[in-house]
Amino acid sequence: MDPLKGIPRTARRRVHMVPDVLEVEGRRLRYAVSGNTRAMGPEGPGSPPIWAVNVHGYFAGGGMYWRESSKLAEILGWRVVNPSLPGFAGSDALPWEQVTIDKIGDQVVALLDHLEIEQALLLGHSMGGAVAVKVASAHPDRTLGVVYRDGAATPAWKKRHGLLVSSLEPVAPDIAGIADLVLAVALDFPDLLFGRRLASTVRGVWPDARRNIRSLGRTIPVGSMLMAMDLSDEVERLAAASEVPLLAVWGCFDRVANAATAEEFSNLSGTDIVWVPGGHSWMLARPQSQADVLRFLTPGIDFMERVLARRSLLGAGQALPGSHPTLHAIS
Repeated sequence: MDPLKGIPRTARRRVHMVPDVLEVEGRRLRYAVSGNTRAMGPEGPGSPPIWAVNVHGYFAGGGMYWRESSKLAEILGWRVVNPSLPGFAGSDALPWEQVTIDKIGDQVVALLDHLEIEQALLLGHSMGGAVAVKVASAHPDRTLGVVYRDGAATPAWKKRHGLLVSSLEPVAPDIAGIADLVLAVALDFPDLLFGRRLASTVRGVWPDARRNIRSLGRTIPVGSMLMAMDLSDEVERLAAASEVPLLAVWGCFDRVANAATAEEFSNLSGTDIVWVPGGHSWMLARPQSQADVLRFLTPGIDFMERVLARRSLLGAGQALPGSHPTLHAIS
């Protein structure tokens, strides 16, 4: 089954992300939707497009992934939604006592409800992978599939090893793991510098990073939640149900969610890992990589076939393009 069959050439032209804001229980949730309103599904004229939600990682924001989402919309003809999760990139934070993976997942579901999207494909990176697993586990009837990317849903990434940890543990055991994680993030940063379009990478990353730096206190509770979270049971249940297609993609030089984390997820889910060049945030430096995985690699092609089969089974009940209410654009 060809995932591009029936997609008009006009749907593959350059696509811009259009920012909006949604108010959920009195709090602002920033998001953007791809502007390819004339896109249609692979079934041909009159069929609704595949909707996808691109969920960002910790200390990031939806804007960092705009280039990638634009590529997915251009190449695959999808309508793509990029939320900025509560507390990140200008979205209002949840009250401390409500900072749970369930509540964060509820924000994604509220956005689907608002856009009248009945089923969507979930792409989750790092923390976003955990959010995608939680949403898919709680709402399998609304999930076409999950692309799990260098995810943090399982706990192996918190078990830090290496020279820095062994050196610090005898004198400062409480900070040894955190220090190694900070070092892993720092070592991952140069990967962004090797993208073919360095200037556009920096332009895409900096605005959300600046907002997060200014509101650092709002992201700390989410970090604490991540350090205590373990969704291994949800991953196993999701895989055992065999309803929702899973595709796991990992940067081969990732030190944040390292190879042991990938192996842990593979064992729990029974899903083979697709390894791609790059570190933890490979999709930011090489925004076309995800589309290439889905088009040219056998696991990606098989995944899309299962997604389209599931979409047919669920009735492809997405809203028609452009049918969601108009909101106030954010600057």
